[in-house]
Amino acid sequence: MLRKRTDAVPQLPLSARLAVPVMAATGGSGRTTVARLLGAGLASCGSTVVMDLAPRLSSPWPALLAGQQAGGLAVLPPDRPLTRSAVQQACVVQRTHAVGVEAGSGAWHLLSDGQDWHARPLDLPENPAAWYQLAAIGGWQAVVADTVHPLAHDLLAARCAGKTRRTRGWYELPFSVPVLCAAATAQGMRSLQQAVMVLHAEGLPLRRTVVALVATRAGRPPVAVRAGAAMLTSRTAAVVQVPHDPHVHAHSLGAARLHSRTLQAGDRLAGAVLDAAHAAWGRPLPDAPHPAPITPAPRPASALPGPAAASFATASSGAPALATPAVTAS
Repeated sequence: MLRKRTDAVPQLPLSARLAVPVMAATGGSGRTTVARLLGAGLASCGSTVVMDLAPRLSSPWPALLAGQQAGGLAVLPPDRPLTRSAVQQACVVQRTHAVGVEAGSGAWHLLSDGQDWHARPLDLPENPAAWYQLAAIGGWQAVVADTVHPLAHDLLAARCAGKTRRTRGWYELPFSVPVLCAAATAQGMRSLQQAVMVLHAEGLPLRRTVVALVATRAGRPPVAVRAGAAMLTSRTAAVVQVPHDPHVHAHSLGAARLHSRTLQAGDRLAGAVLDAAHAAWGRPLPDAPHPAPITPAPRPASALPGPAAASFATASSGAPALATPAVTAS
């Protein structure tokens, strides 16, 4: 018998924009699964996009674009201002269904690099401000970023170089609630605790950071995971357990349906993100600032041009100035 999902999340104001970078200290942390669940969970409270920041041949997302009429990041024009319709048409629409649960009407967008494997790589920007600018042009209320950089290493490298790098850049975006992922294993918990220690040492706000512990097998989590989760509950905004799902284990992102417990975990993740945002900035969320165009950085003469890379990559340097950009909504 089909059951309806009843876990409702509050609606985001039309003028709000919530940034949700999904980060991890190591690979194999369930980061992409969590990004997919957040896309489905946040779609019920506002227009949502999941942005794939990984290079094409190291990302599982492009497989979802196969056979669909969307070119992804590669079709964004490099020689003229982007329009809202152009950015949204570069995406594919996703709907996440549950096994044994009546499918809801929530849909979310996916923006990835959908080119053939042998096409020239895109020069994707590292600066979070560039992705935030792209999300502002697209007009989404919730922006989930599936990042690829190792969080703790990135912070240490930034400190040694005396620069602001990706992790801090994501934290400093307007209305940003980061989600830290870790495998629900003893080793995954050790990596997560080290990352949390580095975040604390760098003065980044743990109280608006949500932790997602992704189970790698069925059954109760190990003692080390349960103890670590209890400790992190008092230091972070929330700790959410994502159960093992055999459909994800067998098919990864290709799983057409997920277990109802998995989608319920996605709803809890979305609720925890919204609660952290409301605790930090009030309810409802304030209007989102409009990012100004980012000052282009000089490109080396040896840099390969690429479709969309020229304009999108030039948005990869500079600070996120908050002024009204020249954005055409159509």
